[in-house]
Amino acid sequence: MYVMTIDQRGSTSDVDRVPALLGELGGLSSAGRFERSVGDEVQGVLERPEEVVEIALHALRSGRWYVGIGVGPVDLPLPASPREGSGPAFVAARLAVDRAKAAAAHVPLAVAAGRARKGQSAPVPDAAAGARACANAEAVLRLIGLLVQDRTGAQWKVLDELRSVQNGQSGTHGTQKIAARKLGITEQSVSRALLRSGWQEEWAARPAAAMLLSLAHDSTEGDR
Repeated sequence: MYVMTIDQRGSTSDVDRVPALLGELGGLSSAGRFERSVGDEVQGVLERPEEVVEIALHALRSGRWYVGIGVGPVDLPLPASPREGSGPAFVAARLAVDRAKAAAAHVPLAVAAGRARKGQSAPVPDAAAGARACANAEAVLRLIGLLVQDRTGAQWKVLDELRSVQNGQSGTHGTQKIAARKLGITEQSVSRALLRSGWQEEWAARPAAAMLLSLAHDSTEGDR
């Protein structure tokens, strides 16, 4: 499983942004259930690595959140509320968000491994292998996060419109033209925004990030 702990940056001098974030995450079709855990922090449990990538990049976009991702086993059955959950992945998520705070000058995201405990029915996996797999996933997510964080408001306006146009369509042919018409700009302007924002590079790298998270999951869960 994947446990995400997302904590607000500079919360002591800012308004409480947790309700808005929870609303945004609820609007993501792939998002699992997230709740306020404590203070200006939200937490959720996810099963699919693609969901983790989507939510992590969404949180990084505004520059207002620290993102911690814990990978590994959780105690079952899961409670109705994520904040009542327990297990190695929850502990790892806490360690990860603390490390993300230390990386705030760069991309405030970290991935940490939670090991299966001795005495469980599943074999205890190699701690070093789990740590390496999480480090690889973290490195790729941070690289994609740089692209996301560095975009301008004008670029995001184009990208949001383009993604809206692409939603539900089988392909992307002609979508730049549609987006340009809706925004009242030229197709060349849309193309420039795509090029300068690293949009294609982001979406080409997302599957790699998800694959690395999946490998990290396998390394920390063992053969179950």
